[in-house]
Amino acid sequence: MKLDLYKQFKAEYVTPRSPVLIAVKPAKYLAIAGAGSPQDPGFQNAIGALYAMAFTIKMARKFAGKDYAVAKLEGLWWGGEPGKLIVESDPASWMWKIMIRVPAFITEKDRKTALRVLAERGKGPLPAQVKLESIKEGRAVQVLHVGPYTAETPTISAMREFARAQGYAFTGRHHEIYLSDPRRVAPEKLRTILRQPVKKL
Repeated sequence: MKLDLYKQFKAEYVTPRSPVLIAVKPAKYLAIAGAGSPQDPGFQNAIGALYAMAFTIKMARKFAGKDYAVAKLEGLWWGGEPGKLIVESDPASWMWKIMIRVPAFITEKDRKTALRVLAERGKGPLPAQVKLESIKEGRAVQVLHVGPYTAETPTISAMREFARAQGYAFTGRHHEIYLSDPRRVAPEKLRTILRQPVKKL
């Protein structure tokens, strides 16, 4: 049976319309980092390299008898302008890490093998920037945002107010999990899980 990480960790991928507190276990990701606006060609090229690595590893594992579904695209966002939410800052000031979650059994050997395959296919140097990382977020506030990415400010503000009411403050990086493909879904119908790690006040 094909492994589905969303079913395995369904408590971490809830989609509430109002903010809730969740506990996030350490997770393994393929990730590539950069800076600047997501409209820049470099961002789109990074996504292409990330997916190339993700599907090359997945197919190798499938043929080896350990199949799994490739997870949704996720992103960590930070930087921005002092005193402003990240979504209110000039995109040129943003830092980002684009990620795809992978099963715990994926190893550095899988990544290196996939990198050799992609090099043989002439995919260029960018896939080499895709790293295998473990991320530990712990306690976090999570909510489903419906609408354009540029309209996240009220949703994030509601998350902050909820966190404070529960005795927490934001910490770490703004985390987005993209449930919709913006190439196929109208901006007002985009569904994005917003997650923000928190710490006790």
